[in-house]
Amino acid sequence: MRNWEACYQAGDTPWDRGQAAPPLREVIDRPGISDIWGSGIVLVPGSGAGHDVRALAETGLDVMGLDLAPSAVKLARSFLRVGSETYEVGDFLDLSWREGLSFSSIWEHTCFCAIDPARRDDYVAAAAGVLAPGSVLAGVFYLTPNDLGEEDNGPPFNVSIGELDQCFAPWFERIESWVPQRTYPGREGREWIGIYRKLG
Repeated sequence: MRNWEACYQAGDTPWDRGQAAPPLREVIDRPGISDIWGSGIVLVPGSGAGHDVRALAETGLDVMGLDLAPSAVKLARSFLRVGSETYEVGDFLDLSWREGLSFSSIWEHTCFCAIDPARRDDYVAAAAGVLAPGSVLAGVFYLTPNDLGEEDNGPPFNVSIGELDQCFAPWFERIESWVPQRTYPGREGREWIGIYRKLG
């Protein structure tokens, strides 16, 4: 797997477009779902330079960005604060990091499709472990970053909607989904927004 810290130290971060993900902006602006985030802290795993964190914080939410790479967290902290955002170095999949922590919701962008696909069940278990029943995980998932029929040698790694539903099913139910209209050039029709509510 990729050494994320080395990538940030070398400035080799082609996934960083210098702005919040367009699908997140679409979620924020979508009528009727502004209350999905809850009243606590929103967690953004794999937050990188923190563009999505700041977009959420601008709406008045308390947000924590989490990243494996210390250099990514240092970069995120270098930006002017826009609200109640914080950043922390940590591994979302590490039980010792998340033990005892609780968040009101999760925004997922790139983390799920960047990890080893063999650890996707661990990701969902981690999300379930830090969310109370009724809380949501909202995310934009990159369905086919690698063309179908070719070797899926990500990251990012391909995922289907069926696989997402299957992965999340033990702890979550999908309550809304759509193909975003706002997206980066070249990702049209390859991204999908899913909102999953924790059961319990």
